[in-house]
Amino acid sequence: MAGDGCQLYLITPPRPEIKSFADSLARALDAGEVAAVQLRLKDADDDTIRRAIDALRPIVQSRNVAFLLNDRPDIARATNCDGAHVGQEDMNAAAARKILGGKLTLGVTCHASRDLAMQAGEDGADYVAFGAFFPSTTKDAALGVETDILTWWSEMMELPCVAIGGITAQNCAPLVQAGADFLAVSNAVWGFEGGEAAGVREMLRAIEAAQG
Repeated sequence: MAGDGCQLYLITPPRPEIKSFADSLARALDAGEVAAVQLRLKDADDDTIRRAIDALRPIVQSRNVAFLLNDRPDIARATNCDGAHVGQEDMNAAAARKILGGKLTLGVTCHASRDLAMQAGEDGADYVAFGAFFPSTTKDAALGVETDILTWWSEMMELPCVAIGGITAQNCAPLVQAGADFLAVSNAVWGFEGGEAAGVREMLRAIEAAQG
């Protein structure tokens, strides 16, 4: 996931119809450079998660994009995902790192907490995620995160940071300029009026413009 400048990080819709979404995902990834895709299937059983991984992982990895699984580092490792992302309510970072081993990517949600982010780094996270910065249609999350946490982190730490929560092409510039290494988006692409490919292109244009 490493790269120069701010990069795009896609999160899947919470309950996609996998067969049709596979085509949407391919179109999105072919529209422009994406660093990672996180499969996020809240409240899904293990069989559903595994079937989704089998359908979507090859699409993502064949394009040299990281494929990450939300919540379940155990399934991520067993199904050849590139890593996992865990929230504070899911599993602590140290336990997730132990399951994933040393090579797979680990991301950790840290909300607006500098302490949680520093602890995640100590516990083996490969990136930390801050947010929500804006109201989100896909995830319930506390608002009120200020962009200065991105600046503080990027100036103090080498570990990459992800900004998440209601991010669109229209509101992302302050996050990019504050130091976000990645912008995690869902509805800004999958719900984009012109389609997912146009949504990716719109986000990439906004990131480029914000970087100046």
